[in-house]
Amino acid sequence: MTTQKTGCVHKPAADIPSNYSRLIARELDLTAKQLPRLLQGTGLGITQFLTEDSLLTVAQQVRVLRNALDLSGQPDLGLRLGKRLTPATHGAMGFVAYSSPDLHTALQAIHTFLPTRARFIRLYLQQVDERLECILDFREPLDEDIQRCISEALVKALFEFGEFIVGRPLHDAEICFAYPKPEYHSIYPDFLSGQIHFDCDRLKLTLPKALCREPNASADHESYRLALRQCESMLAQLRHDKPTYQARLKKMMLSRPPGTLSEDEAAASLFISKRTLARKLRQEGTSFGKIRDEILSQQAASYLRDSQLSIEAIAALMNYYDSANFRRAFKRWFGQPPERFRLNPESM
Repeated sequence: MTTQKTGCVHKPAADIPSNYSRLIARELDLTAKQLPRLLQGTGLGITQFLTEDSLLTVAQQVRVLRNALDLSGQPDLGLRLGKRLTPATHGAMGFVAYSSPDLHTALQAIHTFLPTRARFIRLYLQQVDERLECILDFREPLDEDIQRCISEALVKALFEFGEFIVGRPLHDAEICFAYPKPEYHSIYPDFLSGQIHFDCDRLKLTLPKALCREPNASADHESYRLALRQCESMLAQLRHDKPTYQARLKKMMLSRPPGTLSEDEAAASLFISKRTLARKLRQEGTSFGKIRDEILSQQAASYLRDSQLSIEAIAALMNYYDSANFRRAFKRWFGQPPERFRLNPESM
């Protein structure tokens, strides 16, 4: 008796969050009706593309970039995209990195979590004398212009992390790009501080070790870890919800630092006007303000129940620059000040 083996074709893994491509669409200032031009050849529909949790394959992401370069007609697209890649756009990886105690720890977190955002990109760290080298490598063959575009965006994204954590421009950085000097090279200093080199063997960013060990100027490590766990828990509760506009809005709010998503930004992310978003939410019996208050009140109550953080620390964590404003908002939500709520949280 002989057995016949049947070959099976494995589909490429979709593991790149679609929010990066939606940022591309926003950089190009595309409307919802123009999105098919960006998605041409990807096999993606507009509904799937606009779903917060949707994922792209490497081939789909590359095709989106190819289409974007053609639509923009501007070869410096990668630099401009990198400027949009603030730490908050990277989900859990962003939370962990920008809450790290220093830049070195943040880069280690990016090294660990980058495969969860884009498996075809690897970040390697090594110390050489008094500098830390951040080496970026692609695990898929890329055309020259696509590789240049992604390289620019990645380096600029690392700068966004670094400058957020250190609290100033990275003038001591040295950047090595693994491609010839482009015609628009004169604008690179507008996006990247430090020394810039082209035609290098590898794509690399190097920083002084002393700079990488400076304390994080922007965040409290344990507080933001708590925020990350809480947001992940709340997002998990939304996964089985119908894709309503309020569910999509909640997911966007929980993927960013508390209270920072504006109504204009939310509408732009959904490729509709602010007025249309308000109408869609009204049809669902809610509003942007109500959803924002719901998310913030849940977060505030959770911090008071599950942590020993001070009221001032919770206010700062929720991006209230004045704890008095936080107390007023909390009393509006729960009818009592946060100190009383903490004494008897089960009363609500």
